[in-house]
Amino acid sequence: MEQEKLKSAIESILFVSGEPLSAAKIAKVTGASLEDIERSAAVLQEEYSVAKRGIIIIRKENEFQMATSPENASIAEQLVKSEIQENLSKAGLEVLAIIAYRGPITRIEVEAIRGVNCSFTVRSLLMRGLLERIENPKDNRGYLYKISFDFLKKLGIDSIEKLPDYETLSKDDRIDSIIS
Repeated sequence: MEQEKLKSAIESILFVSGEPLSAAKIAKVTGASLEDIERSAAVLQEEYSVAKRGIIIIRKENEFQMATSPENASIAEQLVKSEIQENLSKAGLEVLAIIAYRGPITRIEVEAIRGVNCSFTVRSLLMRGLLERIENPKDNRGYLYKISFDFLKKLGIDSIEKLPDYETLSKDDRIDSIIS
C-alpha cells in the first residue's frame, strides 16, 4: 500500500478506535507490514506536530492513539466536564443498559448490538465512573467493560441481579446471536 493511502488508513483506524492501538493490530487490519506502519505513523506524528492541528498522534511503546493537542487541552476539558455534569444521553443510557445486562462485554460487542460506534459514549461513561474497564482474558489487546460500584450506588441497588428483568434479559439468546 502506498504511504499516503496507508497514512489515511491509519488516521481512520485511530479515529474510529478511540483507544490505543498496537502497530501490530494496525498492520493486521490494513494488511501492511509492521515496518510500513511504524514508518507511516511516525510521518503522521510529524505532520500533525508541524501543522499545529487540534489533534495529535501520540505513541507509547508500540501503541498509537489520537489525542487532543496540548494547546487545546483546557477547551477539551471543559467539554468533558460539561458532558459529565449533564444528564445521560439516549446513547449513554443504551450503552449503559447493554453493559449492565450483558457485561462484562467488549466495546465491539456493544457496537454490534447498537449498530453504531460507541467509543465516545463508553469513554464518557468511564469518566462518569459508571463503567469499569478490565483486561480481556481472551484477547490481551482489548478490554471488557462492566458496570461499576458507583452505578449500583446511584441506582440504589446492592447487586446487578436486582435490575428489572435481569434474569431474563441477561440470558437473551437473540442478543447472543447478534454478537457472535
